[in-house]
Amino acid sequence: MSAVGTRRAWAELLRLPALFTVPGDALAGAAATGLRPNHRTLLAIGSSLCLYEAGMALNDWADRAEDAVERPERPLPSGRIAPPAALTAATALTTAGLALASRAGRPALAVAGALAGTVWAYDLGLKHTPAGPAAMATARGLDLLLGATATAGPDHAPPARATAAAPSAAALAAHTLAVTVVSRREAQGGSSTAPLAALATTAALTTRLIGTARRSCPGGGGTLRGRGVVPTAMRSDGGGPDLRDAVDTARRALPGALALAYAGTAAKPLFHAALNPSPPLTQRAVGGGIRAMIPLQAALAARTGAPVTALLTAALAPAARRFARKVSVT
Repeated sequence: MSAVGTRRAWAELLRLPALFTVPGDALAGAAATGLRPNHRTLLAIGSSLCLYEAGMALNDWADRAEDAVERPERPLPSGRIAPPAALTAATALTTAGLALASRAGRPALAVAGALAGTVWAYDLGLKHTPAGPAAMATARGLDLLLGATATAGPDHAPPARATAAAPSAAALAAHTLAVTVVSRREAQGGSSTAPLAALATTAALTTRLIGTARRSCPGGGGTLRGRGVVPTAMRSDGGGPDLRDAVDTARRALPGALALAYAGTAAKPLFHAALNPSPPLTQRAVGGGIRAMIPLQAALAARTGAPVTALLTAALAPAARRFARKVSVT
């Protein structure tokens, strides 16, 4: 096989477009701590990327016999990548992920260890059991907590910081649970129940995000300053609208706008899969659910008062869409 063919095979095995959904976990976790992202946040992102890709390689290694029947075009059953190479890659990536987390401190390493254990347990045993979706949801929640714990570091009360990130982790885990349940039928199709349940989850999360944003960014009587409110009387022009008002208005609107972007990305393909649960439409629904994690992560960051982090996260979405046209994320 040519070098181009080899690269293509590894890109398919590792689901490279899905990588764009990973940094937002750590960034949303960092935002939830109330601290600025730092070098430990970057270590958490690197660790997350390695552990995510380890899970992709291990998933195909564990499912190679099943894929030979249902998806013979996949890299392992098609012979483009040897099974031992995939297992070696999964092991090496797991080791690298834990090594990066260790540099962010012992608390981060502990969370990364739990995440790695969940990934391996899911791929090697839990995936085809009723506990499979919950395990996948737990992994995503832990990934967000890894960002929070690493950002806090050993000197900023990591357990308390991680607790502050728990609501964001729960929201991300709920979305992941719904998408994973849908994915269990992506090769066979035939059920509208899972897409409908995922639609309900999407609606509930969107409503919660918008409601939380309104409570945390009250309108009237002042303009936002960081995480607080500055009385209108303190505006620089004495009462008329100014640039500061426009910026504060945009900050108030950002969480709701990102929540709607999340809903739009996830809901349309889920609705189509509910109407016609064929394998192609179910796979599109899963792909849409995976890509929807980016605006969801951004909305979670925005609602905790981190608009710059939210916008940086949201900026990953166009790249995810572009690369998804070339390599499947499922």
